[in-house]
Amino acid sequence: MTAKPPINPYIVLALAILAPGAGHVAVGAQMRGLGFAFFSLLLALLCWHATGPETSFIGRSALGLFVWALSIPDAYRIARIRYEVWRHGQQVA
Repeated sequence: MTAKPPINPYIVLALAILAPGAGHVAVGAQMRGLGFAFFSLLLALLCWHATGPETSFIGRSALGLFVWALSIPDAYRIARIRYEVWRHGQQVA
């Protein structure tokens, strides 16, 4: 009996780029994804209120964008590892 293949890592990558935490939720790491989403929003809001209106949007939300950027390769790494473990398990059988 063959196991169901995990979600394609490139789909997870696309989801992670679209929204913080979405890639983690897609691979089944819901709490990790919600943590990334929460801290992305929290740090973006803190940064937004700590800067003045003359600062650009990117500058005003820099900390949240930084956490989001960290979550992208993390979600992809989890998906790639799960996919490769599944793939090698299929080859051995």
